[in-house]
Amino acid sequence: MSYGYKVSPTVVAYPDFDARADAEVLRKAMKGFGTDEKSIINVLANRNNLQRQEIVQQFKTLYGKDLVKDLKSETSGNFEKLLVAMMIPLPQFYAKELHDAMSGIGTDECVLIEVLCTMSNHEIRVIKQAYEAMYGRSLEDDLRDDTSGNFKRLMVSLCCANRDESRDVNRAAALEDAKNLLMAGELRFGTDESMFNAILVQRSIPQLRQIFNEYEGITGHSIETAIDNEFSGDIKKGLLAIVKCVKNRAGFFAEQLYKSMKGFGTDDDRLIRLVVTRCEEDMGEIKEEFKRQYNESLEDFISGDCSGHYKKCLLALVS
Repeated sequence: MSYGYKVSPTVVAYPDFDARADAEVLRKAMKGFGTDEKSIINVLANRNNLQRQEIVQQFKTLYGKDLVKDLKSETSGNFEKLLVAMMIPLPQFYAKELHDAMSGIGTDECVLIEVLCTMSNHEIRVIKQAYEAMYGRSLEDDLRDDTSGNFKRLMVSLCCANRDESRDVNRAAALEDAKNLLMAGELRFGTDESMFNAILVQRSIPQLRQIFNEYEGITGHSIETAIDNEFSGDIKKGLLAIVKCVKNRAGFFAEQLYKSMKGFGTDDDRLIRLVVTRCEEDMGEIKEEFKRQYNESLEDFISGDCSGHYKKCLLALVS
């Protein structure tokens, strides 16, 4: 479900795909003294996720070995992390990222927001199935246990995956919702979070665009300004993420990529997650937005921020 967003992957199915030949190349690259990282990148960064799963099967059939384990033992650091992420089926990868965000001390709310605030109903349902199969617990139960307050309600609501996915826009209903948001926020003492939750979680993407336009028409300022003034903490970040995705999905992900690399040190887990999950979806459009927002290409940004085989593999995925 693209919601009318432009689908512009940088990684597509390799046309002359031969899983057996690829498995042989990878075995040769890792056998004996030293590792041929260039060959590993050349194969894996130019195959889509489904093709990589076939290579894993062929590798096991031919050599009785686990390709992912071999990659782990032959590589290290961020390059190893990136390769392993590339080899996991996407629903399981998302499930793992969500689980990791909630296990241990504290919660990485950024991961919960980045995944649950940007996904279609179908994507969320598939991730929920993978999560339960992998961890023996429902994603919803873990969200309930690990988050609190209004943010918890937003995450649980999104986890239900009940957004209207029709394309129709009802202007009268949009105006009514815009008025309801105004009454629930700026025109009352204290904020009625449940109204924001209900509208932003349930309305279709085209309908939300219309609601935001109507809101701006009534108030003279954007819905972001209202959320910024009325909310704080994680609930504010979550609601703003939904708004940004509705208005400019590629722009939202461009901003996340920028944040993963700017400043002191790189948030490599975040960078890897964004590149691996978006390269088969809309990385082409994200790159255009990145250039527009930051006056530098994503490739140049990665080149200035990362190094070695890790950098080469990231560049292969986004080019």
